[in-house]
Amino acid sequence: MPHYRMPDGEQLFVREFGQGKPVLVLSGLGMQSWQWLPFLYPQARNNKFIIPDWRGFGGSHHCAIPELDAISSHWRDINSLTEQLQFDKFSVIAYSMGATTAMHGMQYGHLNEQLNRYLHIDQTPKISVDATWQYGLLSRQQPEFKKLLTEISDLLAFNAPARLLSELNPAARQHLLELWLVFIQLQSSNKVTPLLFQLALKQAKLQPLILPIQRLDYLAWYVNNYLHHNEDYRHAITQLSCPSTFFIGEKSRLYPSTGQKIIANSVKNSKQVIFKKSGHTPLISEPIKFAHEIAQFLKNSA
Repeated sequence: MPHYRMPDGEQLFVREFGQGKPVLVLSGLGMQSWQWLPFLYPQARNNKFIIPDWRGFGGSHHCAIPELDAISSHWRDINSLTEQLQFDKFSVIAYSMGATTAMHGMQYGHLNEQLNRYLHIDQTPKISVDATWQYGLLSRQQPEFKKLLTEISDLLAFNAPARLLSELNPAARQHLLELWLVFIQLQSSNKVTPLLFQLALKQAKLQPLILPIQRLDYLAWYVNNYLHHNEDYRHAITQLSCPSTFFIGEKSRLYPSTGQKIIANSVKNSKQVIFKKSGHTPLISEPIKFAHEIAQFLKNSA
């Protein structure tokens, strides 16, 4: 699999497979490109998939952290990638943080003009909550969420020399894991502590498994991104001129489905696919339906 040189000289890993019309796939936070294979590989005969691993993950885990915030950095990387691939037009599948990156490109770049078709998976156009938008990240629970992120950010900043969880002193390591557990429970309707967490709090060998990112400097970078991200992409996404599809998790606690439907309804040439049994992860909660709807989206892109 190839690596592409980014503007700061780092080598971004990009998984490419298939043949046909190009489809750029932008993953959610914590994902790696291989996790798309069960859904996309069956469609490889007629589609050329391009799936970058974000900095800090998979084949891009060695990339340096730029001075930019995570979303601005991701868009700069994607813009550089598409320029190198020399695509005039392409389709985009964008999930969660990947959708935020796509909307950033619509607002600050020319992504809208490059799109043949767009698939938006469970994301809000405005993460922050205020008087004009009540459907941001965790909605009414956002103050509690931001307080938690601030605690995590402060803990990581105080222990900045540590690059890995194992390098934290026992007290700091335990505190970070306990804060992360609160974060997991805040976004889940199931308040029962997962068994893995129960074991990891007592067994050091299991502790790295419960964090989405092994490098603490990267964890801090992403935490601070969600803590301070105040962009509003509502106008940008409503300007979409290509056919667009919105996958919406009806039970999503992270991004209330009501807000997602408002935005989908504001896009002229769009359709909605509601995953009634799913929250923020329809590819896990309803994998068969997810695979079917991905196939339908790609079929319509032909």
